[in-house]
Amino acid sequence: MPVAGQLLEHLNAARLLPDLQSAYRAYHSTETAVLKVLADILRALDTGDVAVLTLLDLSAAFDTVDHATLLRRLEVSYGLQGHVLGWCQSYLDGRTQYVRRGTDFSTVTLLLNGVPQGSVLGPILFVLYTADMRLVDKYQLRPHLYADDTQIYGSCHPSAASQLQERVSACVDEVASMYAK
Repeated sequence: MPVAGQLLEHLNAARLLPDLQSAYRAYHSTETAVLKVLADILRALDTGDVAVLTLLDLSAAFDTVDHATLLRRLEVSYGLQGHVLGWCQSYLDGRTQYVRRGTDFSTVTLLLNGVPQGSVLGPILFVLYTADMRLVDKYQLRPHLYADDTQIYGSCHPSAASQLQERVSACVDEVASMYAK
């Protein structure tokens, strides 16, 4: 079985994938993500609350993954150890890139961040890197993720709408600062 399949099998069997992540799981899709978020918002509106939804599409998100942080999360949060963790490290370390334009080539640069795009394993590693959504909880909001797309939403009584707006803005600012590194 390919590495990505083995990793997903381990994560699913141990129930380690976050509940609010709809990518790379059986019976979870963009449709289930939309339905969950929409149902939560409609439920809030039905009780007379107002709701806010922020959709984040992090620019070059896969390029922001810090290798040391990802490896630490794979070990501590997901139980990868020994040869498996070493293989993940070797998969990330030592990668280079260059730009080609016609017959001209840029200087080869060592990549210190990011997961390989276009690979099967890259998106899964990104999901595991971003799975800790305590940041959103800190602002009393709800997250839902699909690969590198994130929905952050919340609701409140209409009289508290300005405070909700402030919490969402602060949360989005903090998320943006995390990925601006």
